[in-house]
Amino acid sequence: MFDTLSDRLSATFKTLRGKGRLTEADIDATAREIRIALLEADVALPVVRAFIKNVKERALGAEVSKALNPSQQVIKVVNDELVAILGGETRRLRFAKQPPTVIMLAGLQGAGKTTLAGKLGLWLKGQGHSPLLVACDLQRPNAVNQLSVVAERAGVGVYAPEPGNGVGDPVQVAKDSIEYARTKQHDIVIVDTAGRLGIDQEMMQQAADIRDAVQPNEILFVVDAMIGQDAVNTAEAFRDGVGFDGVVLSKLDGDARGGAALSIAHVTGRQIMFASNGEKLDDFDAFHPDRMASRILGMGDILSLIEKAEQTFSQEEAAKMASKLASSKGKDFTLDDFLAQMEQVRKMGSISKLLGMMPGMGQMREQINNIDEREVDRTAAVIKSMTPAERQDPTIINGSRRARIARGSGVEVSAVKSLVERFFEARKMMSRMAQGGGMPGMPGIPGMGGGPGRQKKQQKQAKGKRRSGNPMKRKAEEQAEAARREQAAQQGGAFGLPAGQPGQDFELPDEFKKFMG
Repeated sequence: MFDTLSDRLSATFKTLRGKGRLTEADIDATAREIRIALLEADVALPVVRAFIKNVKERALGAEVSKALNPSQQVIKVVNDELVAILGGETRRLRFAKQPPTVIMLAGLQGAGKTTLAGKLGLWLKGQGHSPLLVACDLQRPNAVNQLSVVAERAGVGVYAPEPGNGVGDPVQVAKDSIEYARTKQHDIVIVDTAGRLGIDQEMMQQAADIRDAVQPNEILFVVDAMIGQDAVNTAEAFRDGVGFDGVVLSKLDGDARGGAALSIAHVTGRQIMFASNGEKLDDFDAFHPDRMASRILGMGDILSLIEKAEQTFSQEEAAKMASKLASSKGKDFTLDDFLAQMEQVRKMGSISKLLGMMPGMGQMREQINNIDEREVDRTAAVIKSMTPAERQDPTIINGSRRARIARGSGVEVSAVKSLVERFFEARKMMSRMAQGGGMPGMPGIPGMGGGPGRQKKQQKQAKGKRRSGNPMKRKAEEQAEAARREQAAQQGGAFGLPAGQPGQDFELPDEFKKFMG
């Protein structure tokens, strides 16, 4: 959603790089470009004005003028201000001291409240809670049936005593659901309310009556991130008519310009708490302003990637795989292990989205968007068409075996051959990493090394280092080089840290410490 804004901001910051000192004219020009980028992204005008004012004040201040790298400091200022307009710190749910905790969803029809109720239920279930979805949208056709289906898919409870389609009292259903939740030992109640295509008095009154009947701990306003500036107007109307405690953005995976997300927290004074970015029930997570700002500026979202990996991979399995890769040059790592790892990565979600969380991947967005997600399924089909012996030792796969595997998996023989070759290369690379050899450069990926330019440079350096033609002199040179390598190994380990004292003077940022066990 923020691709266009990210591209404009990246182009703006490119002009700053390489400048040792920033003049007032440089800052004015940068501010003007940022203003245009934000307005094109459909950000509300009052938000743009406040944002630009703060950026200019800080950019002209001492924190930039006295910085060693002024351009990077300006980027930091923009990042800080983006975090501020997105709501500052991450806002967590408030739970009732005495269960059940009641969460009421409000918003217009079509915003995605019913689907989001299932997503929130699944997310809370993953946190160890026992949610109950309550069908209080008794007007929209099949809304009750839809909520029941969503609840079943999410594996959570549902309370739907009325058939809906215009039949039943939503206020009474909401009131009765609290006692039902206590009886069935549900610690969270999620109330799905009715919406309209636009703001009207009847909808506001019904939402207010449900609010008064159940006294919710949290009222979440669900807004479609694709409706642009109207999202801000609707949010203000709900805030004044019913009141809400937090915002949930739905359809963040859309192709709209994203201005609503950047405006709504600043205009309403209520923070964005959750974001839904896909059609699947697990395409949902807590909203972190700092991480979203980092994504907008093309700096990736490593913390979210780590959290996804933690949820998917067990430490025991990871240690087992690492030991296989570290031993016997990785020969214990088989195609069965490769398949298991691939399926675990697939559980983390879309490959494109995972790559999008990596820093610096903005410049490769087109290639990432063109990734064929089905390629993983084809690879799995090829491996599953092999016999246990072939998966254990792929070196035995000859021409006739390749033909049989190709027929069994519905691919060309060349695809089987290519897969086996790629497996050996991947195993070699992962084995080197597991043994502390570092990751070899990956050709064609900017910033990762190993491209043609780097290879040529290495070749030139190799050519420039001549060996002596005198056997005695050459032997002396080799001995001196071996002594130098041994001394370097004794003095320092990986990353330049003293050997045997890893991390003595190295301090990780606070936000990473919780992932380091």
